[in-house]
Amino acid sequence: MKEITRRKFIATATLATGFALAVQPISAQVVSTEAKGLIAGAVKIPVKDGEILAYRAVPANGENFPIVLVLQEIFGVHEHIQDVTRRFAQLGYLAIAPELFIRQGDVTKLSSIDEIRPIVAKVPDAQVLSDLDATVNWAVKSAKGNADKLAVTGFCWGGRITWLYAAHNPKVKAGVAWYGRLVGDATELQPQYPVDIASKLTVPVLGLYGGKDTGIPLDTVEQMRDRLKSSSSKSEIIVYPDAPHAFFADYRPSYREEEAKDGWKRLLAWFKQYGV
Repeated sequence: MKEITRRKFIATATLATGFALAVQPISAQVVSTEAKGLIAGAVKIPVKDGEILAYRAVPANGENFPIVLVLQEIFGVHEHIQDVTRRFAQLGYLAIAPELFIRQGDVTKLSSIDEIRPIVAKVPDAQVLSDLDATVNWAVKSAKGNADKLAVTGFCWGGRITWLYAAHNPKVKAGVAWYGRLVGDATELQPQYPVDIASKLTVPVLGLYGGKDTGIPLDTVEQMRDRLKSSSSKSEIIVYPDAPHAFFADYRPSYREEEAKDGWKRLLAWFKQYGV
């Protein structure tokens, strides 16, 4: 995509309405969080090469809100991710989910994961980390966010980025990574994985993983645990023995209510423990 075309695409893109095409049909267990009492919807975040869209949810009244970055799955910022931001906002947070794939393509409009993977593979980690820095900056300057109370959480693809962003930005107070890949082959665009930064990590990150996740072998989880022992971060990893990948995704068959609710409870306690 030529640069001018990319900039034009970013400027004219819109946030997803509803769920991503690739995740149909939607489970009857889907959680729906109302926006009553909130300011919720699309915002534009200035970034190095223009603007990206984000979904923002925040209490309608007040200021100096703790900030939570909500990092998307491979399916983009569709209704599930938007709902998670509203869950945080109903608890008093300023929650923001930036569109981190948008330069490479709108994955919410694609109907199969095989179409999505090549797009996601083209997303540079450096671009993602820079966009997240810009999102934090916008939250503080334009949305009444508290720079001293910053947290990050992400799911699947966003789980991996949660670990990496916690290493990238020491101002993060706490992170919670849901079943993000820990080990992989380094490439020019994705030069590091969580296991590579674990020993140097200073930000406390809670990892939530499934014992029956066929995409994230338990030996890689143990490898990450071992590396974390030499860090000063006080990070921890919880494994739910019977949970598959995406056990928090209430709109998918992989959803496991007990583990999802326990993970959410642990997330809120983790944020509170570290001052967010």
